[in-house]
Amino acid sequence: MDTAAKTTLSEEIRKLLATNDRAALEDYLARLSSSESIHAVFNLAADEQRSLLSIISAGRAADLIEDMPGGHAADLIEDMPVSLSAPIVGEMSSDQRVDVLAEMDKHDAETILDQLDEEDALEIRELSSYSPDVAGGLMMTEFATYPMAANVRDVLEDLTSREGHYEFLTVHYIYVVIRKHRLKGVIRIRDLVFGDQDVTVGSIAKPAITVSPNATLSELEDFFDEHDFAAVPVVDENSYLLGIVRRRSVLEALTERAEANHLKVAGIIGGDELRSMPVSIRSRRRLAWLSINIGLNIIAASVIALYEDTLSAVIALAVFLPIVSDMSGCSGNQSVAVSMRELTLGAALPRDVMRVFRKEIVVGAINGLALGILLGLVAWAWKGSVMLGLVVGTALAVNTVVAVSIGGTVPLLLKRFKLDPAVASGPLLTTITDMCGFLLVLGLATVVLPRLV
Repeated sequence: MDTAAKTTLSEEIRKLLATNDRAALEDYLARLSSSESIHAVFNLAADEQRSLLSIISAGRAADLIEDMPGGHAADLIEDMPVSLSAPIVGEMSSDQRVDVLAEMDKHDAETILDQLDEEDALEIRELSSYSPDVAGGLMMTEFATYPMAANVRDVLEDLTSREGHYEFLTVHYIYVVIRKHRLKGVIRIRDLVFGDQDVTVGSIAKPAITVSPNATLSELEDFFDEHDFAAVPVVDENSYLLGIVRRRSVLEALTERAEANHLKVAGIIGGDELRSMPVSIRSRRRLAWLSINIGLNIIAASVIALYEDTLSAVIALAVFLPIVSDMSGCSGNQSVAVSMRELTLGAALPRDVMRVFRKEIVVGAINGLALGILLGLVAWAWKGSVMLGLVVGTALAVNTVVAVSIGGTVPLLLKRFKLDPAVASGPLLTTITDMCGFLLVLGLATVVLPRLV
């Protein structure tokens, strides 16, 4: 369906909202695919989205909420009356509930929890005690368990009779336990269906590969890369089954982390931004970062003012200033990307600053020399001045070494001081490489000015 057609979907939803007809709205949404419905909803204003969630059933609203970014979903629910928001949260899967409530103001989240079933509220509080990027924070508690003595035929009948109980989970496995909680084994559903149905599940269960609730997102990524499983059970030190982490949940978490880092690098701070949000919020989030960058750029540009006479005498230098700063910045950003990746994997720690510096400075020297020679030859060929080529070539070579060594170490230093390297590394690197690049080009040109003019 093309963009124009999708815009029509949101217009149709607006018309149905005006009628306040729940049945018509739900029937219309049911005919849309997941991608069509979420695209149509995002083309509505935030108030219209809340109206939609308020009119349709809690179950249908939960389905829509679960397709939204956590921050945006939390903003919508937070501004709804608790009498409407609590039933929606109650219909969500356990892992989605935790994600959305974690994004909300603590008081608002507690108000919703007070309206939920006591057992559900306790479960959410337990899951919320884990960091969102470890297995405990990603796991869900909807899974199928049976005692070892259960007959396979009875298990299959129970599964098929309780479809609603497992509506949140595509059941790929059942888990065999003793004393209701201790995990003893796992069975694929296909093995139940196509195997002997007159034996006990304990006799055909296979030992389960498990993870601890503190397994990190990177460790879970490695686990699913190594094992072709749809889900992995999470157990504590006593082998008690706490929940399961789905492969899909890990992939979604990795995607969200990458998107969040990308937004931070781009200077969009404060959570998800969608164009259905109020303009004032979107503008404020962007201006907070842009205003800082104005100051950093003024500092970098002030170097040029110090060498105004040199720049006036050799106007060709103006052509090479942005080349030197931009090329060095590109080299530095490569180093930033590698350090960010190693921090994520645990391959580099803040204490590894000197090791990273030594390794990066070698790469910077090799690349700087190659780039400097190339730019110097271009300047020589263009203006016929060997000295101009030496000035800009040397400046680029030295600035590349500076950029690469700083780009590799700044994320580690920021991490050491409890600052977010994804947010601050880029602007710091840009400011430093701009200042050094301008200073090197204009400073070297000033020294040899008589031979340039």
